[in-house]
Amino acid sequence: MDTLSYKTISANKATVNKEWVVVDAENMILGRLASQVAKILRGKNKPEFTPHVDCGDNVIVVNAEKVQLTGNKLTDKVYIRHTGYPGGQRTQTPTDILAKYPERLVEKAVKGMLPKSKLGRKLFGNLHVVIGAEHKYEAQKPKVVDLNTIK
Repeated sequence: MDTLSYKTISANKATVNKEWVVVDAENMILGRLASQVAKILRGKNKPEFTPHVDCGDNVIVVNAEKVQLTGNKLTDKVYIRHTGYPGGQRTQTPTDILAKYPERLVEKAVKGMLPKSKLGRKLFGNLHVVIGAEHKYEAQKPKVVDLNTIK
Protein backbone atom coordinates (compact mmCIF):
# COMPACT_ATOMS: atom_id res chain seq x y z
CA MET A 1 0.00 0.00 0.00
CA ASP A 2 1.71 3.16 -1.21
CA THR A 3 -0.77 5.78 -0.01
CA LEU A 4 -2.63 6.37 3.19
CA SER A 5 -6.40 6.23 3.10
CA TYR A 6 -6.61 8.83 5.85
CA LYS A 7 -4.94 12.11 6.64
CA THR A 8 -4.29 13.86 9.91
CA ILE A 9 -6.38 17.00 9.92
CA SER A 10 -4.75 20.01 11.54
CA ALA A 11 -7.11 22.83 12.43
CA ASN A 12 -6.27 26.46 11.76
CA LYS A 13 -7.94 29.77 12.52
CA ALA A 14 -10.14 29.56 9.40
CA THR A 15 -11.38 25.98 9.89
CA VAL A 16 -12.07 26.09 13.63
CA ASN A 17 -15.70 25.79 14.72
CA LYS A 18 -16.06 27.86 17.91
CA GLU A 19 -19.27 27.73 19.94
CA TRP A 20 -20.58 29.37 23.10
CA VAL A 21 -21.15 27.21 26.16
CA VAL A 22 -22.82 27.93 29.52
CA VAL A 23 -21.62 26.13 32.65
CA ASP A 24 -23.45 26.36 35.98
CA ALA A 25 -20.97 26.45 38.89
CA GLU A 26 -23.58 26.07 41.62
CA ASN A 27 -22.47 23.49 44.24
CA MET A 28 -19.50 22.36 42.12
CA ILE A 29 -16.01 21.79 43.50
CA LEU A 30 -13.71 24.62 42.35
CA GLY A 31 -10.79 22.52 41.09
CA ARG A 32 -12.94 20.01 39.23
CA LEU A 33 -14.95 22.82 37.65
CA ALA A 34 -11.77 24.66 36.63
CA SER A 35 -10.16 21.61 35.03
CA GLN A 36 -13.25 20.85 32.94
CA VAL A 37 -13.65 24.49 31.88
CA ALA A 38 -9.95 24.67 30.95
CA LYS A 39 -10.38 21.54 28.83
CA ILE A 40 -13.32 23.14 26.96
CA LEU A 41 -11.44 26.44 26.53
CA ARG A 42 -8.46 24.59 25.10
CA GLY A 43 -10.62 22.47 22.77
CA LYS A 44 -9.43 19.12 24.09
CA ASN A 45 -12.99 17.80 24.09
CA LYS A 46 -13.15 18.07 20.28
CA PRO A 47 -11.81 15.50 17.80
CA GLU A 48 -10.09 18.22 15.71
CA PHE A 49 -7.95 19.46 18.66
CA THR A 50 -4.70 21.08 17.54
CA PRO A 51 -2.24 22.08 20.29
CA HIS A 52 -1.02 25.35 18.78
CA VAL A 53 -4.44 26.73 17.68
CA ASP A 54 -7.28 28.32 19.64
CA CYS A 55 -9.87 25.67 18.77
CA GLY A 56 -11.80 25.75 22.05
CA ASP A 57 -15.20 27.20 22.81
CA ASN A 58 -16.15 30.41 24.57
CA VAL A 59 -17.27 29.49 28.09
CA ILE A 60 -19.70 31.41 30.29
CA VAL A 61 -19.59 30.34 33.95
CA VAL A 62 -22.73 31.38 35.85
CA ASN A 63 -23.33 31.31 39.64
CA ALA A 64 -19.61 31.74 40.33
CA GLU A 65 -20.27 32.85 43.90
CA LYS A 66 -21.85 29.44 44.73
CA VAL A 67 -18.73 27.37 44.00
CA GLN A 68 -17.54 24.99 46.76
CA LEU A 69 -14.10 24.25 48.19
CA THR A 70 -13.40 20.99 50.01
CA GLY A 71 -11.79 20.59 53.41
CA ASN A 72 -10.51 23.72 55.14
CA LYS A 73 -9.40 25.42 51.92
CA LEU A 74 -11.89 28.25 52.40
CA THR A 75 -9.86 29.55 55.35
CA ASP A 76 -6.44 27.84 55.07
CA LYS A 77 -5.58 28.28 51.36
CA VAL A 78 -3.62 31.45 50.65
CA TYR A 79 -3.32 33.38 47.39
CA ILE A 80 -0.16 35.50 47.24
CA ARG A 81 0.43 38.51 45.00
CA HIS A 82 2.93 41.33 44.92
CA THR A 83 2.21 45.02 44.35
CA GLY A 84 5.60 45.67 42.79
CA TYR A 85 6.79 47.89 45.62
CA PRO A 86 9.30 46.87 48.31
CA GLY A 87 7.49 44.96 51.04
CA GLY A 88 4.43 44.75 48.82
CA GLN A 89 3.59 41.07 49.22
CA ARG A 90 -0.14 40.66 49.90
CA THR A 91 -2.06 37.53 50.86
CA GLN A 92 -5.73 36.67 50.56
CA THR A 93 -7.83 33.65 51.50
CA PRO A 94 -10.70 32.38 49.33
CA THR A 95 -13.10 33.80 51.93
CA ASP A 96 -11.68 37.30 51.34
CA ILE A 97 -11.87 36.89 47.57
CA LEU A 98 -15.45 35.55 47.66
CA ALA A 99 -16.53 38.49 49.82
CA LYS A 100 -15.18 41.17 47.46
CA TYR A 101 -14.84 39.67 43.92
CA PRO A 102 -16.45 36.18 43.78
CA GLU A 103 -15.76 35.73 40.05
CA ARG A 104 -11.99 36.02 40.52
CA LEU A 105 -11.79 32.74 42.43
CA VAL A 106 -12.98 30.81 39.37
CA GLU A 107 -10.85 32.94 37.03
CA LYS A 108 -7.66 32.28 39.05
CA ALA A 109 -8.33 28.52 39.14
CA VAL A 110 -8.97 28.28 35.39
CA LYS A 111 -6.05 30.56 34.47
CA GLY A 112 -3.68 28.33 36.43
CA MET A 113 -4.76 25.33 34.33
CA LEU A 114 -4.18 27.00 30.95
CA PRO A 115 -0.81 27.11 29.15
CA LYS A 116 1.56 29.86 30.23
CA SER A 117 2.07 31.33 26.75
CA LYS A 118 0.54 33.71 24.21
CA LEU A 119 -2.02 31.02 23.38
CA GLY A 120 -2.94 30.60 27.05
CA ARG A 121 -3.51 34.33 27.44
CA LYS A 122 -5.72 34.34 24.33
CA LEU A 123 -7.68 31.34 25.60
CA PHE A 124 -8.26 33.07 28.94
CA GLY A 125 -10.01 35.84 27.02
CA ASN A 126 -12.62 33.27 25.95
CA LEU A 127 -13.69 32.77 29.59
CA HIS A 128 -16.57 34.86 30.93
CA VAL A 129 -17.37 34.44 34.63
CA VAL A 130 -20.68 35.88 35.87
CA ILE A 131 -22.16 36.33 39.32
CA GLY A 132 -25.73 35.06 39.41
CA ALA A 133 -27.71 33.09 36.84
CA GLU A 134 -28.23 35.92 34.32
CA HIS A 135 -25.60 36.87 31.74
CA LYS A 136 -25.30 39.33 28.87
CA TYR A 137 -24.32 36.80 26.20
CA GLU A 138 -27.79 35.60 25.14
CA ALA A 139 -27.25 36.98 21.62
CA GLN A 140 -24.57 34.30 21.00
CA LYS A 141 -27.16 31.56 21.67
CA PRO A 142 -24.99 29.56 24.08
CA LYS A 143 -25.81 25.93 24.77
CA VAL A 144 -25.98 24.67 28.35
CA VAL A 145 -23.45 21.95 29.19
CA ASP A 146 -23.51 19.64 32.21
CA LEU A 147 -19.88 19.03 33.18
CA ASN A 148 -20.77 15.77 34.90
CA THR A 149 -21.52 14.19 31.51
CA ILE A 150 -18.25 15.27 29.82
CA LYS A 151 -15.37 12.85 30.10
